[in-house]
This record gives sequence, structure tokens and C-alpha cells, in this order.
Amino acid sequence: MTRRCAALVLAALLLSLTGTVQSAQAAGYRYWSFWDRSGGSWTYATQGPSTARPADGDVQGFRFAVSADSQDASQPRGAASFATICAKTPARDGTKRVALVIDFGTAADAPSGESPPSPRTACARVSPDATTAEALASVAKPLRYDTNALLCAIAGYPETGCGEQVSGQAPGTDEPTSAAEPQPAKESAGSEKNEDGGPSVGLYAGVAAVAVLGAAAVWQARRRGSRRDG
Repeated sequence: MTRRCAALVLAALLLSLTGTVQSAQAAGYRYWSFWDRSGGSWTYATQGPSTARPADGDVQGFRFAVSADSQDASQPRGAASFATICAKTPARDGTKRVALVIDFGTAADAPSGESPPSPRTACARVSPDATTAEALASVAKPLRYDTNALLCAIAGYPETGCGEQVSGQAPGTDEPTSAAEPQPAKESAGSEKNEDGGPSVGLYAGVAAVAVLGAAAVWQARRRGSRRDG
């Protein structure tokens, strides 16, 4: 029974350490995500707005929120029908119309000291070869980008910041693949992550501590067992 208890103690310690490491590695980024409307649902865009070239009648959306990646990114809210958004913008030869849904997010996702504007929609009438970024600029200036073409602000919101890490530890060093994807934050001078990207010193120390505690628990169990046998 004592050996079983020791094993349970060791398992609990390992589980605790694993949960701590996973929590430390979880990261969130505050950024504008870019979406395509397909049928009745949103899909995360595979291109950035500076390279995507929507067709006449397309619906695209932007959502400002905190998320780790495209898998848990928040979708734009509100009306998303081309017929509704562009009802007052008649077709015109030599142009195309793109319906845009711009969701500035919630107060919980807003940078400190800022309040998100209400979500809005707009119908952009642009040239046939215009990109989404050009369509967006025609209805929601000013836009702000960083040096890596990451979309930082729409209609001036937010005033500062650009894809910054909000919590946890940066999950890697991958660069954003489109202008609306999060940019990993830089490692700070006090970070425990190794420069070569390997496990941190703190992780090794934690594993070592668990091993010592586990060994002590097993030794104590054996000692108690030998006393009863004697």
C-alpha cells in the first residue's frame, strides 16, 4: 500500500509539473485576424489582405481579439450578407464591390486604456484588380502596418501595439505568414528560454526536483515496509 501511495505521489508531481509547463507555454496575441465568408460561415483567410484579390460580390471580415493562432481565433460578429451590406451601393462598370465586416472586438481584448468602437460593415467599390487591403483602405482609414506588413490598426484602432504577446511564453520563432496573423513576441533578457530554442533551465530544474521528491517517496515507503517486516 505504501509503495502504491508513493507511486501516486510521484504521478501527481509529474502531472503538476506538466500542467505548469503547458500553462507557461500557452501564449495569446492581440491582433487583427482576416476572414473569408463562404456560404453561411467564416473561414480563416489563407492569404493576407495585401495579396488577396476578392471578386465582385465577395464578403470578407476582420476581427480584433486575443488568440493563440487561427484555430482559436474569434470570428467577426454581425451581419455578413453581401446583399445587405452593399444594398445601397449599386454595381458600376469597371469596378467591383466587396462587402467588409469590421469587428473591433470586446473590451476584454482591448489594449489598456482603449475602448473598442462598435462593429461596422462597409461596401467598398474598388477597381477590378484591387486587393483586400486597398478595399479596406477605401472605407476604414487610417490603417496602420508594421515593418513586416502586419496589419496593426483599422480606422485608427488600436492606437498603439501590433500583434503583441498578451500572456504566457512565446510558442516559437515562426514569422507570420500573412498580414493578419500574429507575430510572436521577442524573448526578453530575463526569459528562461534557451537561445537555441531548447528546453529552459527552469524546466530541467523542475524535472530534477520531481525526480528527487519521487525517489524520496519511494525510499520512505520501502523503509516503512522494512520496519513492519522486522
